[in-house]
Amino acid sequence: MAELRSEEEQLEVVKRWWKENGTSLIAGAVLAAAGVFGWNAWQNYQEGKAEAASARYQQLINMTAGTTLEDDQLSEAQTLIDELTDDYGNTLYAELAQLLEARLAVEQDDLSTAKQALQDVASHSSRRYVQSVAWLRLARIEVAQGNPEAALALLDQPISDALAAQQANVRGDAFFAQNQPEQAREAWQTAQSIAQNQNQPLYGVQFKLDDLGAEEATQ
Repeated sequence: MAELRSEEEQLEVVKRWWKENGTSLIAGAVLAAAGVFGWNAWQNYQEGKAEAASARYQQLINMTAGTTLEDDQLSEAQTLIDELTDDYGNTLYAELAQLLEARLAVEQDDLSTAKQALQDVASHSSRRYVQSVAWLRLARIEVAQGNPEAALALLDQPISDALAAQQANVRGDAFFAQNQPEQAREAWQTAQSIAQNQNQPLYGVQFKLDDLGAEEATQ
């Protein structure tokens, strides 16, 4: 830009620049303000959505805690589960609702529904711990259905280290179902060791080891 020789020339340049660019500047400022407002509104909407999902999930927990549900209660619980998965599908509460749906289905001996709910969580969740819970429960169902090979394949998934004891426990169950007692023993002992190191309760494993020893003693 050529050097300006006087304040008048500078003023004329400013006026001319403002005439050419002032409208776009104002529009940009308005858009920026709208963007801030829109972001805040979006944040508020998301917070409100999370609160609503949390309230629905708490209602579901209260409904299903510690009791065997009658048909009408199961129907009401399923309605809440469907609402959480349909309306709040990207939230943790929707995934937890599907895990609970699987538990209720197992209690009703509806393993097909349970597997579908768990497979949905395992396939679509971005939360490794939640995925891991789904893989473990699917593996337990496969063992219960006489499919230990499928269970072992599920247990090879990248399960969270926080669930390593449970992973080893179910692996022992799968080996036992395959009539591989030594592998089962090793897996169950590993489960006990990990649980102790992580200071986690792990129920039933010692009974399995005791029963395995008793069986071998009678052979």
